[in-house]
Amino acid sequence: MGEPALVRMEQLSKSFYTERVETQALRSIDLEIHQGEYVCFSGPSGCGKSTLLAIIGLLDVPIGGNYWFRGTKVVELSSSGRAAIRNQSIGFVFQSFNLISDLSVAENVMLPLTYRRGVKRQEMHKRAVEVLERLDMGHRLDHYPSQLSGGQQQRVAIARSVVTDPALVLADEPSGNLDSKNTEVVMQLLRDLHREGRTICIVTHDPRASEHATRNIQLLDGEIVSDSALQKPPVRVNAVVA
Repeated sequence: MGEPALVRMEQLSKSFYTERVETQALRSIDLEIHQGEYVCFSGPSGCGKSTLLAIIGLLDVPIGGNYWFRGTKVVELSSSGRAAIRNQSIGFVFQSFNLISDLSVAENVMLPLTYRRGVKRQEMHKRAVEVLERLDMGHRLDHYPSQLSGGQQQRVAIARSVVTDPALVLADEPSGNLDSKNTEVVMQLLRDLHREGRTICIVTHDPRASEHATRNIQLLDGEIVSDSALQKPPVRVNAVVA
């Protein structure tokens, strides 16, 4: 029997409630993502792609359906169990960088390693330096986020996301705050990570990003309406015909 899909979802759904109004963010999502894929999620604002990425990354939980990460049924895990998987297996890159302003570049990258037992600070620093040097940021170890350009901050954020050697890297609009030059740098870094064997899932509005992916999935109104891994697009049962 082969290795289970890294991510497997069956009839997954998610709703948000505000002032007695229900907003259905995801509807009946069936999805498998395997180790080594580079998946790009796209679609208009509000289509559910960031919500889907948050659930894949165990930052949020569905209200219906099932989700397995590496064969483990996520809905049966406690919050600490989900946190353990995030720390061991998932790296995150966000549009807003989310660097801590009063920590140096090296300290920001070391941060995920501080949650791992038995890793000494000297080893943390060594691993942080190694990954920063690979991303051409080794000369900025002692600088602070405010001393960096947007592109440099995103490189640091990417370094932080991979310092734990995760199986899966999730990037939510990683170039949203960058100019075209730095966008290309970030896309190249993600391509390099993919070539090294990491699984990449990216949410983006930028059509150029989809050119680098091995698989493109489009969402609309909380449903997958196109998946380049399939022979034909999924049928939208509740689609409205204009």
